[in-house]
Amino acid sequence: MSGEALPSRAHLTTEAANPRTAELDRLPLAEALARLQEEDARLVAALAEARPAIVAAVELVAERLARGGRLFYVGAGTSGRLGVLDAVECPPTFQSDPAQVQGLLAGGPGAMFRSSEGAEDDAEEAPRELARLELVERDVVFGISAGGTTPYVQGALAYADEVGAGTVFLACVPFEQAPDAAQVSIRVPTGPEVLQGSTRLKAGTATKQVLNSVSTLVMLRLGKVWRNRMVDVDTSGNVKLLDRGLRLLEECCGLEREAARELLEAAGGQVKTAVLMQAAGLGREEATRRLEACGGHLGRALEPRQ
Repeated sequence: MSGEALPSRAHLTTEAANPRTAELDRLPLAEALARLQEEDARLVAALAEARPAIVAAVELVAERLARGGRLFYVGAGTSGRLGVLDAVECPPTFQSDPAQVQGLLAGGPGAMFRSSEGAEDDAEEAPRELARLELVERDVVFGISAGGTTPYVQGALAYADEVGAGTVFLACVPFEQAPDAAQVSIRVPTGPEVLQGSTRLKAGTATKQVLNSVSTLVMLRLGKVWRNRMVDVDTSGNVKLLDRGLRLLEECCGLEREAARELLEAAGGQVKTAVLMQAAGLGREEATRRLEACGGHLGRALEPRQ
């Protein structure tokens, strides 16, 4: 970057030195740990302030996904890795199509395991990838940038705006420090980090909490949750998931273990189908049709038929 004016990020609170941890390297280990935990505790209030924006993001994403759209988390470094992590957890948790929620990380898949710091400065990489993935209007691009200035993320949001796709932006600095033009802007001001500029700490923790909330509530809206249970799960995945499915049927349908196993087998391993079969006295095909008619929502399918 010889000869180019280098922009300063000194105004960003995520880049500031934290006066509460100024003597961190001199503290006894237990006290240093206490300082880290005290800083994390400060996130509670910031996350609470962001609730209206998080709700708006959930509504936008759920509406687009209900129309067959996709959610693309886009980020660099820690922010991008957290997006990838949330995306890959959706299929085993909610039995969603792996293409429905995807994570784009600056530097590509290899950057998940080996840092690729320079990739975040390429504002054209994400648009190229989104074009390859055929981004359309019913999709959503969810940009994640702790300091709010990452060119890779800004490029993705600009391209999404051109296409007409939904846009959400998550940053850990106040809006005025790094403005954005996304349809929904989520701001969780996490303040100076314990280690100056190390946004894998408080900013990373806040980002993980926001993404957890968004994906969980979006999937709830899409019928992947009944009460507080993960009922849209493929119990053929492993022994743990089979056990979880059987326990759900034992608890929700009042069945003994062996009866629950027989019911689950009759339902093709699908917990939602099994619950509806037992509760409404239906065969597998009819239960499946009723669930489809109710958009996959077990609660709606269990309501008395008029």
